[in-house]
Amino acid sequence: MIQSDSVFLEEDFEIEEQPTKTYKMNRTNNTVRGYSDELEAVKQAIYKILLTERYQHVMYSWDYGIETLDLYGQPIEYVCPELERRITEALTWDDRIKSVDNFEFSIPQKDVIHVTFTVHTIFGDTEAEKEVDF
Repeated sequence: MIQSDSVFLEEDFEIEEQPTKTYKMNRTNNTVRGYSDELEAVKQAIYKILLTERYQHVMYSWDYGIETLDLYGQPIEYVCPELERRITEALTWDDRIKSVDNFEFSIPQKDVIHVTFTVHTIFGDTEAEKEVDF
C-alpha cells in the first residue's frame, strides 16, 4: 500500500474489460430488438459514431461523434485528408477499435464524397463507409 495525504491506495489492482453486449438496432425496419455482441456490437457503434455530429447533441460527450458540418464548401483537396483524420479520431475513441485504414474516396454526385475504409477491432476487421456533403 502507498500512503498519500491520509489516503491508502492499492498498488495491485486488476483491470476488467466491460462486456460489449448491447441492444441490437435493426436499421431496415427501424426497430430495436434483441442483443448484439462483439464484432456486431462494434459495427453498430461505428454506425452510430459516424451518424452523430459532434458537439450538436447535449446527451453525448464532446468526445463522441464526428465533425463534418464545417467541411461544406471546402475544396476537395482539404476535405479528403481531413475526413480521413476525423474518421480515425472519432472511431479510435472506442477502446475496441485498434486502427482505421485503407481509405478510398469517390464522388458519386456533385458536392458529395463517399469514403470507404477498414476498421480493425479487437474482434476482427470490418468495412465501413460514410458520405459527406462538401
